[in-house]
Amino acid sequence: MSVAKKDYKIVTTKSLFDMKQNGEKISMLTAYDYTMAKIVDSAGVDVILVGDSASNVMAGHETTLPITLDQMIYHASCVVRGVDRALVVVDLPFGTYQSDSKKALESAIRVMKESGAHALKLEGGKEIKEGIKKILGAGVPVMGHLGLTPQSIYKFGTYTVRAKEDAEAEKLIEDAKMLEKIGCFAIVLEKIPATLATRVAQEVSIPIIGIGAGGGVDGQVLVVHDMIGMTHEFSPKFLRRYMNLYEDMTKSIGQYVDDVKSKDFPNTTEQY
Repeated sequence: MSVAKKDYKIVTTKSLFDMKQNGEKISMLTAYDYTMAKIVDSAGVDVILVGDSASNVMAGHETTLPITLDQMIYHASCVVRGVDRALVVVDLPFGTYQSDSKKALESAIRVMKESGAHALKLEGGKEIKEGIKKILGAGVPVMGHLGLTPQSIYKFGTYTVRAKEDAEAEKLIEDAKMLEKIGCFAIVLEKIPATLATRVAQEVSIPIIGIGAGGGVDGQVLVVHDMIGMTHEFSPKFLRRYMNLYEDMTKSIGQYVDDVKSKDFPNTTEQY
């Protein structure tokens, strides 16, 4: 059954909670720069994630680990300037919060003060509980992230589906309930079985956003460069491409090169 969509002029953490209560799905995409953020925001996306995936799609690194706090603040600042409606959530990068709770708070304060972001996202469960509590205690909204956590890729050794075994699945459920209890406003579940993700969404009151976690959760997130087909090497099962910009842009740029070489561009109508 379709649900009437409420018109949120500005999306807040409370808006997301209300969406879950009303059965309205939450849309979330990444953005890393002003121009893309402006487009994504104007299209009506509820949440914009300034993801540490910028390490991959913007900087060309193999993993998310190399991106620094300064770089994340730069990307987040660009995005915030392009947004009027969406809630802007920023990833705390690897190494800025895992070691101790004091460092986590210092990193969080820097991002919030220097970028103007609305909330932060941290990967992990009980092992980073104290850091999350300190950040929440400072009044900073936190989104959790469980399942496949890319910052821990070398521990996992693979990007395969997580929590297929009972023990890991039960730990994930416990971590989700813990994140809710200490005050996180939402949780991203990445690349886990759909039945498990549905169970988590039913057992916690905060919104559950999925990426490769099936349709039984409260919303979905994708990397915008993957969704619009600017990237073409990455094709996981959960990715739906809505455009093929890689092909379209390659053809257009190739045509521009040909027009310049043939002296067709600029023509007489394109000169002063």
